[in-house]
Amino acid sequence: MEGRPSSSYSFSGDPANPSGSRQTPKVILLQHPPPSSASSLIRPSPSHFAKWLSRIQRKSVMEWLELLLPCIRWIRTYKWREYLQADIMAGITVGTMLVPQAMSYAKLAGLHPIYGLYSGFVPIFAYAIFGSSRQLAIGPVALVSLLVSNTLSSIVDSTDELYTELAILLALLVGILECVMGILRLGWLIRFISHSVISGFTTSSAIVIALSQAKYFLGYSITRSSKIIPLVKSIIAGADKFSWPPFVMGSIMLAILLTMKQLGKKQKKLRFLRVAGPLTAVILGTVFVKILHPQSISVVGGIPEGLPSFSVPTCFDYVKRLIPTALLITGVAILESVGIAKALAAKNGYEIDSNQELFGLGVANICGSFFSAYPTTGSFSRSAVNNESGAKTGLSGFIMGVIILCALQFLTPLFTDIPQCTLAAIVVSAVMGLIDYEEAIFLWRVDKRDFLLWVTTSITTLFLGIEIGVLVGQWQM
Repeated sequence: MEGRPSSSYSFSGDPANPSGSRQTPKVILLQHPPPSSASSLIRPSPSHFAKWLSRIQRKSVMEWLELLLPCIRWIRTYKWREYLQADIMAGITVGTMLVPQAMSYAKLAGLHPIYGLYSGFVPIFAYAIFGSSRQLAIGPVALVSLLVSNTLSSIVDSTDELYTELAILLALLVGILECVMGILRLGWLIRFISHSVISGFTTSSAIVIALSQAKYFLGYSITRSSKIIPLVKSIIAGADKFSWPPFVMGSIMLAILLTMKQLGKKQKKLRFLRVAGPLTAVILGTVFVKILHPQSISVVGGIPEGLPSFSVPTCFDYVKRLIPTALLITGVAILESVGIAKALAAKNGYEIDSNQELFGLGVANICGSFFSAYPTTGSFSRSAVNNESGAKTGLSGFIMGVIILCALQFLTPLFTDIPQCTLAAIVVSAVMGLIDYEEAIFLWRVDKRDFLLWVTTSITTLFLGIEIGVLVGQWQM
């Protein structure tokens, strides 16, 4: 038979065969697998691209629309009787809070106050359409404003028109980076940044921001810097130019703001005081200046009326010098905005995709850059107030945008006599909540390694600058 051996084997020495008789071993014929099974063995498994393509093909038109325009998700399920009043009240509340804050943060960034209002206008509408969070309130924030000031002041003087053009270009770069990171699904990068590093970084940044506002309290100019030593030296060197009126007025306004904030936090019935604080300070300061006309207190001055016009950012020759700061601001967006958005979504019973959130923030910054806005991101304080005020959907964001629109169109003549020290007091009261010394005490008791990270990041940020502080903190992880 084919395949059988021509010789036989003797097993006489085999203990299992004591008789010594010969046995022919059984030979199993070699069988070739059928063509179908052979091809299945060598067929490669589906690639990630094929799986991704398959998922895309399974999506319906409505799912595609919801992916591109997340606002459709809440528009489809909107409960008008239940949600409308809450969204309108929340939008009006945060909008009135945003007007004075936006002007204050623009001053911190080294820009004219009007650019703070511009940054709180178009980006809010864009985010309400493309953003996935229903409670996140975006706009100018203190930390990003400090980063803008720190970078641009090393390139050009803040009084130069180029300074403003570079701030607008920076918004475009930040938006492009955020969109690219969202499309490439890089939102998971937040996992690699330790909470102790974030806490130490924000604590030191808050101290630097507060010191940078001292010039409006003291009545004389100080060095623009993100490091504590040049700031302190400048404050001491100009002590002979100290002016009492702005110091007294700024201190009173700061005391009013902090008192109203604390009362609003402790008493639910007085929660409106926390929101009304900045607006109250602006009204009191403006009335005081209009009645008494004090020469020693500087005011905001003339503010252009009307809405921002469409314009394409220029000065692309400076892109290379702005990229590092754009990356850092994008990192802040991942840390602050995405973190806040996820926490608010969990609290309100829905889910968000961090990559979609990044894309929404990017579109908001890109759109804003075409209407004279500087970089924006999610605000912790305004988002908390928006949520506490009962915001249910992104409609509250549209209402905020309408409030800013009304302010730009009709109220700018009233802003000319706002004292600079009042805007500085608003910034200081806002950043004081970022000083997280309780975290350091907690880490000391629980985890000495994380405490060391906190201290290292905090000290490095204070003495060497924000960028180096974050890098050193991450290097030590």
